[in-house]
Amino acid sequence: MITTVNPATEEVLATYPAMDERELGELVAQADAAYRSWRNSAPEERRKAMHRLAALLEEEAGQHAELISREMGKPLSQAVAEVKKSAWVCSYYADHAEQFLRPEESELDGMRSVVRFDPIGLVLGVMPWNFPFWQVFRFAVPALMAGNGILVKHAPNVTGSSVAMESLFLRAGFPEHLYRAVHIDLEEVDRLSGFLIDHPAVAAVSVTGSTGAGRAVATKAGHALKRSVLELGGSDPYIVLDDADVRQAVQHCAAARLLNSGQSCIAAKRFIVHSSLMEEFESLLLERMRGAVMGDPFDSSVEVGPIARRDLRDELHSQVARSIAGGARLLCGGAVPERKGYFYPPTVLSGVKAGMACYSEELFGPVATLIEARDDQEAVMIANDTPFGLGSAVFSADLDRAMAIAARLDTGNCFINGMVKSDPRLPFGGVKQSGYGRELARYGIREFVNVKSLCIA
Repeated sequence: MITTVNPATEEVLATYPAMDERELGELVAQADAAYRSWRNSAPEERRKAMHRLAALLEEEAGQHAELISREMGKPLSQAVAEVKKSAWVCSYYADHAEQFLRPEESELDGMRSVVRFDPIGLVLGVMPWNFPFWQVFRFAVPALMAGNGILVKHAPNVTGSSVAMESLFLRAGFPEHLYRAVHIDLEEVDRLSGFLIDHPAVAAVSVTGSTGAGRAVATKAGHALKRSVLELGGSDPYIVLDDADVRQAVQHCAAARLLNSGQSCIAAKRFIVHSSLMEEFESLLLERMRGAVMGDPFDSSVEVGPIARRDLRDELHSQVARSIAGGARLLCGGAVPERKGYFYPPTVLSGVKAGMACYSEELFGPVATLIEARDDQEAVMIANDTPFGLGSAVFSADLDRAMAIAARLDTGNCFINGMVKSDPRLPFGGVKQSGYGRELARYGIREFVNVKSLCIA
């Protein structure tokens, strides 16, 4: 059985039966049959179903948000925003998928050539708990609009959300079995995930999660010669140059660090601040972090909910303790509250240098690290001194200067004078140990297609 627990109260929410290999085999066979019909469906049929799905998400945003908040602790207003963003990606691909997949024709030395974008089969998504709806929809929607079928192996602690999403796709009018959730017990996850990846009906796999999880799944996919897209961890640098609007920078940096209680791969994690601004930036950031209210996700005044699981909270605290032991200065937070729930307070570590845990490791929680840089060159060096390469941001009054720095950052995206966000209209993904491949926009829908060349003499 799979058990879900409310991280704010530590109360058991529900239990769900885990699937065995026989059940998974039957499920995959059913999904494959549904895919073989769906791949020949007309664009209008796909578009109508996807628009209905968007409408359901908008209509039921409140109830799905409550489920998200109960299962993983996200403040309710943020959970509502997550569900509505999921509706947005549905509407976006309903409106644009046909254009993105339109065959491309050209003339080559008297021959007519056509490049087609055809579906490839069932795509397995291994999805995380931190954005339980958005991560799934951003993966599944373009793949479905390309004519593929979907299997989702979700994080066990958000199994209720997984069940709810499967129901949503069915109620929206997608064929039965085309989108299927698979529920696997943690003790069997390696073996049964391998079974799914090896299955001949499964054509590809997409992973959103930790670097370790991505490496494990990509190894299995590579052995099976299956295509994969990995969106993994991050340690996003936010560079604040000496000509930046400090108050504006602090506003964006704090919001980017506290969103989802700091549990996001694209959260701001390292603040690299020019020496001349460090004192002012530190003071303003400390005031903002101290003022962030932590508590019940259903309380509208709360900005920071609990960490999703006890083990994750304990690992975060260990990273903070090791950083302090290594010489970082604790300015606020840094202690596990004596209360029910897996809470961890907004925390600021200053004087951070290479060799400290918070310099090199990803901190998945509301912990801000301050690193001083003497000039642009050193700021870029520090920003790139990480195995990760997902998002980044630069704050400066000089756009040309900021753009020049952005071009030198080893990341998949960079935002100027704003916080990093995923957007259906823009490609999203990372480099280095943050993964490979892209989601969203026209790039995302073309990850899981057969790019087929036809030549007519």
